Amino acid sequence: MLRTAIACAMLALGAGWGASWLTHGFQVWTAEGARRLEVVQQPIAAPAMAIEGPQVAERDLRQLLAGNGHVTIVDFVYTHCESLCLALGNTFQQMQAALLAEPDDAGVRLLSITFDPRRDTVERLRWYATTLMKADPALWRFVRVPDASDMQRLLDLFQVVVVPDGRGDFQHNGALLVVDAQGRLVRIFDLAEQQMALDYARYLAAQGQL
Repeated sequence: MLRTAIACAMLALGAGWGASWLTHGFQVWTAEGARRLEVVQQPIAAPAMAIEGPQVAERDLRQLLAGNGHVTIVDFVYTHCESLCLALGNTFQQMQAALLAEPDDAGVRLLSITFDPRRDTVERLRWYATTLMKADPALWRFVRVPDASDMQRLLDLFQVVVVPDGRGDFQHNGALLVVDAQGRLVRIFDLAEQQMALDYARYLAAQGQL
């Protein structure tokens, strides 16, 4: 009996230690939660890599995110998507309307990055932005990363999951990524947390990170 009790206690301690380690001290219970906590604790600097897009003067991602003093809310999409990307676009449309309605929101911008540069040419992005999304280029810009290895490096760094479905489309996660005025990914929000993401971006802008 004593041996059984000791063995059970050791198993419980081991399971507890393992759960604590895997959940960052019981603060999170999912991989997505761990990803978000890690970003808060250690912001991720945007890498320097070539980009291009309609009405985008900058030719480097880091320069785009850190060179103009704006806080940026970023999403990853592709223009042939008929589900999650449209929901992300609708969210950005609502954010754009909120930003246009508030003159004091001059320090916040929106950026959509396609992870399908083979099909999403600059002209395709131009059509998507203007015709489908009604994006105001002063607030909301679209870019592509021409180099496939750079694109994968960016997805890995920002922990964006993109899996080809074998039919030319992709399965992918969707989130709202807040990048501060220094070009660092500092917070990740769910799609349903759009107001929180916008409020946090506004807060950073108001704190003088412009």
